Formats: sequence, structure tokens, C-alpha cells
Amino acid sequence: MAVAAIAALDDDVRRALFEHVRAAGVPVTREAAAGAVGISRTLAAFHLDKLVGLGLLRSGFGPPAARRVGRAPRVYEPAAASVAVCIPERAPDLLAGILIEAATGQRRGEDGTSAAMRVARDRGAALGARARAGTRGGRIGAERATTVARAVLADHGFEPYATETAIRLRNCPFHPLAAQDAEFVCGLNREYLGAMLDGIGAEGRVCAVLAPRAGECCVEIRPGEGD
Repeated sequence: MAVAAIAALDDDVRRALFEHVRAAGVPVTREAAAGAVGISRTLAAFHLDKLVGLGLLRSGFGPPAARRVGRAPRVYEPAAASVAVCIPERAPDLLAGILIEAATGQRRGEDGTSAAMRVARDRGAALGARARAGTRGGRIGAERATTVARAVLADHGFEPYATETAIRLRNCPFHPLAAQDAEFVCGLNREYLGAMLDGIGAEGRVCAVLAPRAGECCVEIRPGEGD
């Protein structure tokens, strides 16, 4: 959807309408938008509704227009969500959320790093538990845990791939910040992914370990020592 939304703005007319609605500061009617960019009301309605469908604008009905007694005109305003595409995928919001929760919920006896690692484990475990809830019941063996983990990792932008001995991750969603403090960020990532495996129910049969490799994530998923 993000790619489609950004592609839609490559159209000059659609982009002009989008920018006009964003700059207006008040809900904009189809007539006003059409006049602002010099196109027909029908064409403006078509493009505006496309932008609504892509999540870039939202629409509703304003007060009845004087020349249309009893009929409220459709109006448009910016959607609350932001849209961006980053390839490869990055997850600064996840890392920021962990750090904010750690900073505001630091417990007695914890330093900042310990708090961040605890929150990362909590969030990773919750992620794994949600994935486990979507599978059939029963014991999770190493093969099944690896399959579920690989699907979760793919969904979250890690770009997993199999080697003879492990699941490697081509992408690190935290890469820009890992470059600033690899020991901290990579350690936090390992805690997050290790707890994700625990949440799935791997119970030591599959584990996350630090295994830095140039151009890839510093963590890999390996068979553990569990039964």
C-alpha cells in the first residue's frame, strides 16, 4: 500500500490536489480543489477519491452548501497516517518504542541498558506468543519453531534465508542505529529475537545468537540444545 500511495503522487494532478488539501488547513470541497489546480470537478473527484482509497486523504461531509439546501458537500482533509517506503525495511519506531518504555518505566536497581533489554525481551515474547496463537496447538519442535520464526522474521523485514547450519538475516531493521553503537543495539536485537523464539515455544530447541557478518544482521537463528 505504501508503494502504491507514493506511486500515485507521481501523477502531477494528483500530487497537486494532495498538496492543496494538505496546505489548506480546513476541509476542502471538490469544487474548491478543482478550482485550485485548474481541472474539472469530475476529474478532481476521481483523483481525490483515489487518494482516500490509498490512505493519503480522508473524506466526510461538511455543512450544507448555500446553493444546495439540505445537501452537505463531500470534503477532504489529510489522513493522520504518514506513508513512507524504505528498502531494505527499517524499524526505527520499534527501537524508539523500546527505549521510551525503558526510560519511562525503569525499575528499581535497573540501569538504562538493563531496562532496555528487559523491554526488548517483553516485546519479543509478545510477538512470538501472537505467532504461536496463530498455529495449531501442540508441542513445538525445532523444525516447526524454525518455520514459524522464519515467517515472523520475514514479516518484520529481516529477510531470513537458510544456510546449512542456521537461519541468517540479510537485513537488520535497526542498521542505522546499530552503526552508532553495535554492542548495545545488536545485544538488544538478540534479546528481542531470543524472546520471540521463547514466545513461539521453542524452549531452547532454537535460539538466537550473535554472529556478526558484514552487510547482514548480527543475529542468526540456530538449533539449540533443547530436546
